[in-house]
Amino acid sequence: MKRVAVLDPGRCKCGLVLADLQLGLVREGHVLAPEAVEPWLEHWNQDQALDRILIGDGTGSRAWIQRLERLGHLTVVPEQGTTLRARQRYWALWPARGWRRMLPAGLRIPPVDLDAVAALVMLEEHLQCRLKWPEPDPTFSLRTWPGP
Repeated sequence: MKRVAVLDPGRCKCGLVLADLQLGLVREGHVLAPEAVEPWLEHWNQDQALDRILIGDGTGSRAWIQRLERLGHLTVVPEQGTTLRARQRYWALWPARGWRRMLPAGLRIPPVDLDAVAALVMLEEHLQCRLKWPEPDPTFSLRTWPGP
């Protein structure tokens, strides 16, 4: 398994991550409207074949499985509690700066949507490893345009 896409499905927004397991890196991460997920997965799959797609077993996952099984090998992974763990993972990846450092860790709320980080948490827990996210601080917010 080298290139893996991970989907944290939701009704209004979804977290989507592309990871290169050989390098131990997250290549891309997005928070998308549900209708934009398939075009992104198709784009990634055309660029270089995805070895696997992981999908969280939460909200509406059955419908997602039916829609995405044509793209490749799907694996359903547990999703329960990933949003809370994503908050901790966010601060581990991008430590608080400025006045946020003064707040106790339990009171810090990331300034972005965490759906993509929740997808990363699902992947890391499934593989039992930690990946690096080499980009600068993310600007995750719901992307409403459809394509990559």
